[in-house]
Amino acid sequence: MHPATTALVATVRAADRVSPGLAGRLALPLFRQVRPALPVRPADRAVHEHAERGTISVRGRDLVTYAWGHGPETVLVVHGWRGRASQFAPIVRELRAEGLRIVGFDAPANGDSAGRRTDIRDYLAAIEAMQQRHGMFRLVVGHSFGALAALTAVREGTATGGVAAIAGMADARYLVDSFADRIRVGAATADVLAHEFARRVLPDVDDPYARVDAVARPLPADVPLLVVHDRADREVAASESLRLHAAHGERSRLLLTDGAGHARVLGADATLDAVTAFATGGLTSLDRAGLAEPVPAASA
Repeated sequence: MHPATTALVATVRAADRVSPGLAGRLALPLFRQVRPALPVRPADRAVHEHAERGTISVRGRDLVTYAWGHGPETVLVVHGWRGRASQFAPIVRELRAEGLRIVGFDAPANGDSAGRRTDIRDYLAAIEAMQQRHGMFRLVVGHSFGALAALTAVREGTATGGVAAIAGMADARYLVDSFADRIRVGAATADVLAHEFARRVLPDVDDPYARVDAVARPLPADVPLLVVHDRADREVAASESLRLHAAHGERSRLLLTDGAGHARVLGADATLDAVTAFATGGLTSLDRAGLAEPVPAASA
């Protein structure tokens, strides 16, 4: 952790003991922090460098876009907070081999895109811009925060044959509460932080957290879901994916991996097999191969 960040965390903790209101306001810049940008991993560099690069204009900023393959059907990948499209390199290799075209973007302040800040509005606008450019997606694959953004976008009109949510959270309030736990401040400070963040990001929405709640507001009834999570994930609890899975009933399939953690789950063999089967044959292919579990009958 950068010394300046460490000092600010200490200040927030001190304020938490006497004034949750002040602590919540002081914590906001920390919560919104994105930089430094994640570098391209050596194992992902070849895929990253062989992409067709372009740009889209999103809320007044130009974002870097990527495309791989030339198949007739397109898969969109959506990276998470402090992420980048190149993290999907293992998935790109698998899906390209199946004749699919894969596209993605780096959100503002992430990857190769410029900027200092980003939020859910940028992700939703970027997904919309990618749909306008590429048409209906065969599948949308989101990782972490990108999974929540993908679920929200599809619920609000993005056209796709399915969603794969990898290491995602079920609702946006989880992000606030887990951040508060990480910097060790109380529930009152977390409530102030949640209010301040919503006021900055979605000031015109009465209940912004309800808008970004994939459990209370599931995907459209005709959109199937694949949920993937590693039991050892230290960034987002696997229980979040269990909630997502249960909320979508018989049209959801769940894959739990072991030992891959939050980011490496993207390249786990089980993940690649499940995402490839889902992309090429939907729930039928997943079921035939026994790659993921349905919701138990009593919960569906």
